[in-house]
Amino acid sequence: MVQRLTYRSRHSYATKSNQHRIVRTPGGKLVYQTTKKRASGPKCPVTGKRIQGIPHLRPAEYKRSRLSRNRRTVNRPYGGV
Repeated sequence: MVQRLTYRSRHSYATKSNQHRIVRTPGGKLVYQTTKKRASGPKCPVTGKRIQGIPHLRPAEYKRSRLSRNRRTVNRPYGGV
């Protein structure tokens, strides 16, 4: 019979922010692993296009100084706006 799975957190609704994937542990058990939302990356407010040369991260990751300053902006007039 298939092993039943339960969410690890108390948030039990299948919303966009509560996505999970099933992972097999080294002990052979199946558990839910919470997945993060995919990052779309920064875009230019004037043209609406993605700014090239900057990695796609979630907004908090830019602020949390995971990247150095020169990796957060691009070297062009107005910094890609």
